[in-house]
Parts: sequence; C-alpha cells; structure tokens
Amino acid sequence: MSQLKEEKAIDTMVEDVETTKTPVADATAAALGNKAETELPLGKAFLYYRKAVAWSLTISMATIMESYDIQLMSSFFAFPQFQERYGERLPNGKYSIPAAWQLGLSLVGLLGLIIGVFANGSLANRFGPRRVMMISFVVLTGLISISFTAKNVESLLVGSLLCSIPWGIFAAATPAYAAEIVPMALRGYLTTYVNLCWVIGRILATGVLTGTLDIQSQWSYRIPFACQWIWPVPLFFATYFAPESPWWLVRKGRNEDARKTLDRLVLAPPGAVNNDNALAMIMHTIELERKMDIGESYWQCFKGTNRRRTEIAMISWGCQILPGFVIQSYTTYFFSLAGLPSSDSFKMTLGTFGMAFVGTCLSWLLQSRMGRRTIYLSGLIIMLPVMWIVAFLEFSPQASGPAIKWTQAAILLIWFFVYGITIGPIPYAIAAEVGAANLRGKTIALGRNMYYFLAVVNTVISPYMLNPKEGNLKGKAAFPAAVFTAILVAWTYFRLPETKGLTQETLDHLFLEGVPARKFKEEAKRFQ
Repeated sequence: MSQLKEEKAIDTMVEDVETTKTPVADATAAALGNKAETELPLGKAFLYYRKAVAWSLTISMATIMESYDIQLMSSFFAFPQFQERYGERLPNGKYSIPAAWQLGLSLVGLLGLIIGVFANGSLANRFGPRRVMMISFVVLTGLISISFTAKNVESLLVGSLLCSIPWGIFAAATPAYAAEIVPMALRGYLTTYVNLCWVIGRILATGVLTGTLDIQSQWSYRIPFACQWIWPVPLFFATYFAPESPWWLVRKGRNEDARKTLDRLVLAPPGAVNNDNALAMIMHTIELERKMDIGESYWQCFKGTNRRRTEIAMISWGCQILPGFVIQSYTTYFFSLAGLPSSDSFKMTLGTFGMAFVGTCLSWLLQSRMGRRTIYLSGLIIMLPVMWIVAFLEFSPQASGPAIKWTQAAILLIWFFVYGITIGPIPYAIAAEVGAANLRGKTIALGRNMYYFLAVVNTVISPYMLNPKEGNLKGKAAFPAAVFTAILVAWTYFRLPETKGLTQETLDHLFLEGVPARKFKEEAKRFQ
C-alpha cells in the first residue's frame, strides 16, 4: 500500500514538472530527487554530507564579527580609558562620552548593518555569495584600521559605520549559504548554528573586554579593536576554497558547475546519493518558480504569494526583539539594583550569553522532536507570564528592596534561557526556509533588517524608559514587552506555518494555494 502511495506521489510530481515543459527524464529525476530529500534520515544526512556541514560551519563563523563589534562599542562606554580618550571632562574631573555621541555610535552601527544586509541581497544574487563575502573580507581588513587608529569620536563614528556594512553582508549571507549547500534534513541545524556564532561573538567580546579592563592605557580599548583582524584573513581563504551555492549556480544557468559542486558536498558510499536527481530537483524548483512568476528582485518579495512569505520572515525573525523590548538588556541592571558590584557587570553579561549558547545547543534537541512552529509558539507562551510577573512585582510595597530586585532578575534569567532555546535561534531556520528559492537571499535580508530596524527603535526608546532622570520605569518597563508577546502569540497561532520537513517545491505549492498556516503539515502530504 505504501509502495503504491509513493509511486502515485512520484507520478504527481512528474506531471507537475511536465507542465513546465521539462523533458520526461528530467521530470522523473526531479521527482526522485524530492523523494530522496524527504526520506533522508538525520544520521545519514550528517554522515553523507559531512563535507557540506564542515563548509557551512566554517563560513558561518563570519557572523561572529558582527556580534563582537556590537558588544564592543556598547561596552566601551563604561571604559574609563575609552571615556578619557573620546569623551568630555566633567566638573568633577572625570570623563564621559556625551549621550548624543553614545546614541550616534550605537545607531550608525545599526545603520551600517541595514545597508550591508540589503546590499547582500542584490550583490549575492548577481555575483554569488562566495565572491561577495571574499571582497567584504578584504574591504573589512582595511576598514578596521579606521576604528583602531581613530584620534577623535568623529573618526570612530565613521569607522563604526563603514565596518558595519560588511558585517551586515555576513549577517545575511551566512544563513542563506547554509540553507543552500546542505539537504533539507540538516537545514534547521545549520541555519540556527549561525545564531550560535552570533552568541559566540558576544561571549568573545565580553571576555576580551573583561581581560583588558584593568590595562591603564589606550591599549585597554585598542586591543579589542585589533582582535577584529583575527578573522578576515583565514575566513577569506576558507571562503575562496569553499564550494559555491548549487542553487545560485543553477539560477545563473551554470548547471554543470552546480553538478560539480554537489559532488564536492557529498561523501557517501556508491549509490547512496544520486546527485543527478538532486540537480534535477533544483533545476525543476527554480523553473517552477519562474513559471509561477516569482522573480528575483526585492519588489517581488511583496507581490502575490511572496507577500505572505515575506511577512512570515519579517515578523518571526524581525519581531523576535519585541518580547524582550527594552527589558531584555535590563537583566544586568536589575542585578546592580540588587546590590551586585558594578565591577562584576561584565561577568554577569558573560553568564547571560553563556545561557544563550547552551540554549541554542538545546534548541537542536528540540528541533529533532518538534517543528519550527511548535517551538516558536511554545517559547512565546512560556515567556508571556514572565514579563507580566516582572512588571507587576514593581507594584509590591517592597519593590525598592533587594529581595524584589533579585526575584525580578532571577525570573528574567529564566526568560532569557527560554528565549535562547526557542524564538532566539529558530527564526534563522524559518527565514531561510519560508522564502521562494529565487528570493531566498532577499527574504532573509528583509527579515534580518526588520530586526535591526526595531533594534534602532529599542536603542532610542530604552534610555527614556529606564533612565532614572527620565521615565525611571524600572520593572514597569516590562509591560510593553508583555503586550508585544501576547500579540506575537496570536500572530504565530494564525499566521506561522510549519516548514520543517517540507521541500522547496512543496512550500511553493502550499503558498500558491493559500493553505492556512495551521494546515500546512497536513496539506503537504499531497505534494511529497
């Protein structure tokens, strides 16, 4: 009976391929390629595609530089040596970076990331992800010197802006590359590994800053800047030798090169993997999308069925900042209110990022048992009461006492851990899977830039809500985050579909037919 179902499914896919005027032999191969993709067990996927996994892990390390720099600049504002070099002298003899410059340095970094992410969506499509990344490594090597040698805060501002552009390119390029060189069974693990690299960057930055804080000279902040030169050269050569994305090669009509790339990605016993079928599947999917009038421009992301796919990427990934809006970076502040010495603030930050690291690793265990939609929705539901509790504790008669502050901080650590397991890493997989193959890079770019845009809003609003001389909301600042979480729970239930285990072709059909998000898994059986 199951044999009959399989043959019928293959016949259906063959008919679909034939409607795009693909030769019968290619149609059969494409159908068999889809079948092999859906039936490949996880263990064999790691075994057969271990070379692809190694390349993906290596290239994804470029993301470390992005998060390293973000953590670096925000932490420097508390460095006495940095304040003395780039700040203004106060009446009491101490130095401080003016609030306007602090805000400017934070915002230009995010602006550069937004520019880089958008640029990658267009440049990678034209020149290929590898070439764009290699050029970015070369450019970045020179740009780091601007920040390293900056004599004034204006030069530092320019250096931060320019360096952030290639970092933005890496932020968008790495999940797209990971999604296109590994089979479907590995896609979720390798795309969420990009999030792990982002966490690693934060941990490294905090560790370097902790180690240089006591240096009583300009090298306390110059050494962390200089550490940025560790990455570009080795990653340039790694990218040079890495295989190109077979999906990009097929989109450019270089089918023979794509076939050679597929051979480079596989280490399997003879007959275990048929790359002719895999190539036919890629060719068919891309041609099918073109027949569906799915182009390759940013404008296409907002046309027809792509509008819904773009919405899913932008909200699931971009809006992941909203459940912790303002309050997410408040954990360390709560500990200082509870009586933790300020000298331990970097260690506290290191601990929270350590939890994020463990959380991302644990998310891989969840992915082996649960779908993307289930993980995302479960995370939001668990996080929802946390923010309400933090907010309402501020109305306690003992709200100003250390007991309440320690309670709020401990609860926020639970929130941070749940975030690290669920809605922190999972959007990387969702954004890489939900977009059309012809628009994958641009869908990822829009999702990531939604995050950066909201990060700008968060950066501007946070001081006015938290600063004792402004809003001084303390724990009450958790109310907006709680409301945003409730809204995201509702959106996720009605709008976020399950993408795990679905081939690109199946997703194309499901979105074309307008299948409701809650029925994706059930309706997918008709196509694979």
